[in-house]
Amino acid sequence: MKRFAITSLTILIVCAAWAGIVYAALDRGWGLRPIAEQGDTQAFLAEAEKTAATKSAGNLALVLIEDGERVGDFQFSKGNPVDGDALFQAASLGKWLTAWGVMVLVEDGSIDLDAPVSRYLTRWQWPASEFDTSEVTVRRLLSHTAGLSDGLGYDGFATAAERQTLEQSLTRAADASPGKDGRVAVGSRPGSGWEYSGGGYTVLQLVIEEISGQSFEDFMRDRVFHPLGMRRTTFDHKQALELGVAQNFRSDGGSEPFRWYTALAATSLFTTANDLARFLEVQAAGRANPVLGVDAMKEIVTPHASQMGAEIWRLGAMLYAPNNAGGNVFGHDGSNGPAINTAARIDPSTGDGIVVLSTGHTTLATELAGEWVFWKTGNVDNLSFLTRLPIALTILALGWCLIFAISILWAARTKRPQSDA
Repeated sequence: MKRFAITSLTILIVCAAWAGIVYAALDRGWGLRPIAEQGDTQAFLAEAEKTAATKSAGNLALVLIEDGERVGDFQFSKGNPVDGDALFQAASLGKWLTAWGVMVLVEDGSIDLDAPVSRYLTRWQWPASEFDTSEVTVRRLLSHTAGLSDGLGYDGFATAAERQTLEQSLTRAADASPGKDGRVAVGSRPGSGWEYSGGGYTVLQLVIEEISGQSFEDFMRDRVFHPLGMRRTTFDHKQALELGVAQNFRSDGGSEPFRWYTALAATSLFTTANDLARFLEVQAAGRANPVLGVDAMKEIVTPHASQMGAEIWRLGAMLYAPNNAGGNVFGHDGSNGPAINTAARIDPSTGDGIVVLSTGHTTLATELAGEWVFWKTGNVDNLSFLTRLPIALTILALGWCLIFAISILWAARTKRPQSDA
């Protein structure tokens, strides 16, 4: 019995050690190499362009920023040419800019981040819940910690005429992503944890309309986009069509029109690589910000949510990796059907950043942004971590199987033969 206990304990220790090794390899990027020598901006651009040409079935626009200034860019298209002012649908990346719109109203004194959001709603109210909906605050909606269980994901509509009203969408979105029932409701205790919620930002879209008295599209144009010089950025689909949008490619190389959305804040920003670069540039340390003051920016950059002990979310933006200066690289990504993928990252301590807008590949923008983070910091981007997680889990399982197999063989070889009585 003693021998069995010692053997079992040894196996557990070896398995735990193997799990630690696999996690460290995943977290620290063991075996990964940056796509270019650190500091060689032109080499990075060249490798990124090669990757785009190899993987993309559509189009892409990329901008690099260093010390708060644009230092390089490239565009790629297998259809109509695109440039830095080409208008792409940026999907969930719009949540980041929506957060700035909310913070404008906080600075105006019109919104209290920690008040119940129902205080600001007259056109729609929370459905009944076993949890206290008065604990759903604007701060928690911005940081995905409000306890919402929708998990949305919107697929959009083929035509403008099919769209629901904002109130109808919040009650039950007809364009909910597969597997979601479309209802925005409080499904767990607000503040108890982090759960991504497109529906939460649809509520914030309504809050902005209720408080400002403007349409969401007009408010964001007047108070965020135009003051930042983002003249080709809009949540208004009709205006985007008037400005001229890039082709929207599928993964198979075919193209189709961009879809229409009711949930604009969550998923239907139209913008350009150059405009998003302007948005990143004002977030570099020491830069003048024409939209938000110092206190509002402090709120935005303060971590508000964590998972597995790691800080992952600010107000409106995701924390992607440590920047080796006591802070984080942060930003947002976006994905819409059929194959829209966008990404933006900024390290405010250096003023370095990247913008990637693409169609024709479901993950290319995120991949290139992750490569940039690793090239800049030597740290693995959180989304790159999640992308590699299935492979790591497979390696972990194979290692454990090998450990158990060796243990069984060792036990069989060392087992004492039974003597005849």
